[in-house]
Amino acid sequence: MIKFFRHIRQQLFTDNRFSTYPLYAIGEIALVVIGILIALHINNLNEAKKISAKEVAYLKNINNDLKITGLDIDEFITSRTQRAVAARNIVEHYNGKPVTNWNEFNKYTINVCTWQRFYQTDNTFKELMNSGNLAIITNDTIKNELLALDKLYKKLKYTEDHFRFDAEITLYEPSYGMTDIHSLSNNYSNQRSNGKEDFLGNLSDNDFRETIF
Repeated sequence: MIKFFRHIRQQLFTDNRFSTYPLYAIGEIALVVIGILIALHINNLNEAKKISAKEVAYLKNINNDLKITGLDIDEFITSRTQRAVAARNIVEHYNGKPVTNWNEFNKYTINVCTWQRFYQTDNTFKELMNSGNLAIITNDTIKNELLALDKLYKKLKYTEDHFRFDAEITLYEPSYGMTDIHSLSNNYSNQRSNGKEDFLGNLSDNDFRETIF
């Protein structure tokens, strides 16, 4: 196309037809403008494809993070359920059921008192927020759900911190002052490792007398 316009321009000069030259100039300018617009359009399409690919990558990573978090939640629920069972066994003792195995009772006690925090996998969401790329997510429903989930996580963390403070004041500090934590923890560690760590010992009611009687 450019060669075509050059040929016309050369022909105009050769034939001394200067009166028609403005028309040629307008056509050449129009050609340049059209070329620029086409280039901009192609560039915009390429940028849109890059952004779309980046959005898809973010969404895939968020999906993977949610799957990992779901598995962690299942594991956390199982752990907390075991602690609830341990708590019921301890309550049964306070309600009059005699303790027949003090090693087992120690395991129940430490299971109840052991602090456990839940950590969600939200690395992709954090990267989205920290980089300012949240706007890349074009689906408003997904975007709002992610923000709502982050808000829920923050509420849960506040509840965890509140519970931890209560546990430290009402459980940990009195226990440290009244019992031999070292022997009890060694006994617990030995049971948890199936005899591979620490020393089981021979616990009796005297090891718990100050705390349970």
